[in-house]
Amino acid sequence: MSDINWSSLPFGYFKTDCNVRCYYRDGKWGELEFHESEEITMHMAATCLHYGQEGFEGMKAFRGVDEKIRLFRPYENAKRLGRTAKGIMMAPVPEELFVRACKEVVKRNERFVPPAGSGASLYIRPLLIGTGPQVGVRPAEEYLFMIFVGPVGPYFKEGFKPVKFQLVDDFDRAAPLGTGTYKVGGNYAASLFSGQRAAQEGFSNCMYLDAIHKKYIDEAGAANFFGIKNNTYCTPKSPSILQSITNMSLRQLAKDIGMTVEERPIPVEELSTFEEVAACGTAAVISPICQIQERSTGKVYDYGTEAGPVCTKLYDMLTGIQDGRHPDTHNWNEIVD
Repeated sequence: MSDINWSSLPFGYFKTDCNVRCYYRDGKWGELEFHESEEITMHMAATCLHYGQEGFEGMKAFRGVDEKIRLFRPYENAKRLGRTAKGIMMAPVPEELFVRACKEVVKRNERFVPPAGSGASLYIRPLLIGTGPQVGVRPAEEYLFMIFVGPVGPYFKEGFKPVKFQLVDDFDRAAPLGTGTYKVGGNYAASLFSGQRAAQEGFSNCMYLDAIHKKYIDEAGAANFFGIKNNTYCTPKSPSILQSITNMSLRQLAKDIGMTVEERPIPVEELSTFEEVAACGTAAVISPICQIQERSTGKVYDYGTEAGPVCTKLYDMLTGIQDGRHPDTHNWNEIVD
């Protein structure tokens, strides 16, 4: 462990001591199992392989300044995975089982939780997949719920520094009445080409428009979008956006400091009126955006080269709650003991 440079960790896979698994068979969930192996076996006709019957979550554990390890809002992740499961007809994982599994796998990998102040955290990846075989398009009868963890650094290499986004109108991440509101792998597969293209063209990621009108801001890469103006926190309301737990938390913190919060459609033209804009999610927390460029027209929206005061304040408030520097007045954290 002394060989790990916590402050320079990338955001990527890191092997740890064990993972946790639980199987759904014969209409019920079994007991938690702990494995050192990183491999799993499944039937070649498993529904996750053929019909995308798969959902996942992204979470983090933090070592606080008081040395306590905290999970941030795990019950919200449990609820969201439950919505995903119901949306694509998988067996939902009971919330208590979900949170207990998270706590146990973090506890068993405690030595990989980065120290407070390092800028790193322990990433937690719960995964639910259909393992039962089907050749016709039907739900599986068996499922595997598993969680692996690993220490990570910032999602964007810049950390809490402004990044550039490319606004695209020739790709859709998801569509209304589809799976956009669920955290399923297919949504991310749909973003790979446009995301890689944006990276090759000099941007950190790409931003999408709504799939119907091509008029309103949808998601910012794999994250939610928000803009700040006139002491108001504005974030898109759309039937194709995954509801971010980070965004939900930031909206509450914005209200706590006296800001107005608006969830509504945000037309592209409104980008020119914002004082600050950012992407937010578990991986990046808040990633301030310094520039958005429309790929089809070349039009550029500039927001300055430094993180704005509101983004900075909200970032400090949220990360302070996560690592114990600030009081957890909303009781969002679960202590791992």
